[in-house]
Amino acid sequence: MRTQTFRCLNDSKELTMKKNSHALLTIGACAASAMLASVASAAIGTYSQFSLWGQDVVASGSSVGTETFNSYGTSYYASPLTGSVGGINWSATAIGGIFCSTGYFSTNNPVTATFTFAPGVMAVGANIFGTDSNFNIVAARITVTLADGSSYIASTSGVTDFVGFISNGAAISSLTMAAAGSGNVYVTADNMYFGVVPAPGSVALLACAGLSATRRRRN
Repeated sequence: MRTQTFRCLNDSKELTMKKNSHALLTIGACAASAMLASVASAAIGTYSQFSLWGQDVVASGSSVGTETFNSYGTSYYASPLTGSVGGINWSATAIGGIFCSTGYFSTNNPVTATFTFAPGVMAVGANIFGTDSNFNIVAARITVTLADGSSYIASTSGVTDFVGFISNGAAISSLTMAAAGSGNVYVTADNMYFGVVPAPGSVALLACAGLSATRRRRN
């Protein structure tokens, strides 16, 4: 605890069977293509570099919103700990509660922490690593798992280590993080990042601004 995944003989019948077989093969191929497209549309990309994750978030038309955890000071919090970034509400839970320290989010016991998002997000990432009971950074093996079972496992050693996800299908509703190493290791996050989708009104304003700029250039 803290201190502070057969042949027909009749030619006409044979011809009919061949046509039907061709039709069935065509239908089967289309069905297979549809299934592959469905799988592809639900794919989740995993990133280990914040810069690449951020570039793809911006390319998708969103902006990057950051939860720094700075406003939580150095204090213990009973679960859930909640917050909001760019219209995205998050809630964090862990057995034994949460402990924050100078901008770091962590658990009060060496257990997993789960973040849930409302509404679900299409992109999320964080600087995740391990610390000891006094918040000293230690070498650790982190595991990050999403609600659909997508996961990321890697060794970490510092606050700049990053893991991020972008979905081009269903929204990401939750993220669970864990850390393991020598002795008691507490999973810790320095920043959590979200892909923030512009509000409909903002998109309309941007479209109008673009149209006005086009008209001015034409004049």
